[in-house]
Amino acid sequence: MRGARRAAVLTATAALALSGCGGGSGDTDGPYSAGAWPGRHSDARNSNTTVSEGLDDVTSSWTRATGSAVGSPPTVAPNGQITITSATDAGCNIFSYQMDNGRKRWCTRLGPGVADISPVADNVANVYVGEAGGLFSFNEHGQRRWRIPVSGTPRTAQFAGDGSLVVVTHFGQVNIVDPQTGMLRAPLFDLVPIPTIADGTDIPRLDPDHGLAGCFGGSPDCPVATTPAIDQDTGRIFTTVWRSGADRAALVALRYPGGDNPVITEEWSNVDLPGGATTSPVLSSDATTAYVHDGEGALWAVDAETGRPRWSHDLGYTPATGPAVTEDGLLVVSAGGPSGALFALRDTGDGVESAWERDDVRQAGVPALTANGRGYTVVQGDGGLTALVFDVADGRTLDEETLPETTGFSVGTAVGPDGQLIATTVRGEIHVLDGPED
Repeated sequence: MRGARRAAVLTATAALALSGCGGGSGDTDGPYSAGAWPGRHSDARNSNTTVSEGLDDVTSSWTRATGSAVGSPPTVAPNGQITITSATDAGCNIFSYQMDNGRKRWCTRLGPGVADISPVADNVANVYVGEAGGLFSFNEHGQRRWRIPVSGTPRTAQFAGDGSLVVVTHFGQVNIVDPQTGMLRAPLFDLVPIPTIADGTDIPRLDPDHGLAGCFGGSPDCPVATTPAIDQDTGRIFTTVWRSGADRAALVALRYPGGDNPVITEEWSNVDLPGGATTSPVLSSDATTAYVHDGEGALWAVDAETGRPRWSHDLGYTPATGPAVTEDGLLVVSAGGPSGALFALRDTGDGVESAWERDDVRQAGVPALTANGRGYTVVQGDGGLTALVFDVADGRTLDEETLPETTGFSVGTAVGPDGQLIATTVRGEIHVLDGPED
């Protein structure tokens, strides 16, 4: 199966010089810039934090609907351009909006799988997003720059320290891509071993969207269901993978060294996570610790160099995303559990302790933390979903703003270059809140 698929991908990769022509935005693209929310969880560490200054007081600026359900958070380029995908049946399923007024700059339709992928933006607002069997790049005007073939459907991409795109598909194929041209910078690496001649030759080829329905939490049909975290200094790539024959997903560390003729290698694999690893890994600010939730309700801290567990803490539930992690080791945990309380834990090195807890609010979203100690999330309010601004140090409320006519829950929170709060609901509504007018 994967042997035939691999052969097709290698053949297609040989033609990248033709399909990967860099249609320019006029500038040199590069990795994340300060003051943006360019990835699914903001940065390469998946930290859900930003260097932008947060607001103490927010008010609704504009709201738009994509027309269908949304399963992945929006991303924000340094110029404030918001890009989001949606599960629409017809018309566009990827949209880009201006931050200041909600005007749609461009939209287009991509293939299956895109609705659960957050585009990634570089420092000149080019975006990179996958579909079944391919990875696209568009410039800030929505013009196609290039498309390359991949095996499977890419999860949300990340930037390595040398500016390369790290693209891991749900089949477990790791691609290191030049963002300007779409050319590969390293040989392909398969997290799930591909069949050899000894496995037989009559192996059917799977469609590139096969198993996408199993990507919620991971499964043998969707070996990689999460977004990788990258240590941009060492080149370590942390991802979850459900390998053939295993009864759970594992947390794996790869190494992309960069330089001339780089080769990806696997450094370690931690398979001692009960129920598997169910959320994207999150790195501490010094990249020495990887945090991940298992399938039985525990949060684990794993040594990033060796893969050895440092501690685990039973939450009693498994959040949909990893914690937001501050520079001083505070972890603000995402929504979930019977109470939905908003709370923070502190990593003490060899264990974890409670920092604060708000059991008077029912969280229905994903926390996003700013450089000046402000936190944004979505909670259940009397009038429906409510945007909450809180003090990260102690959890106290600084401001609340009802999101009009909303129900369900929020699939992601992002922060704009000037501290704007961007919340997206599972129903496909985008809410942008800004500071009050002077």
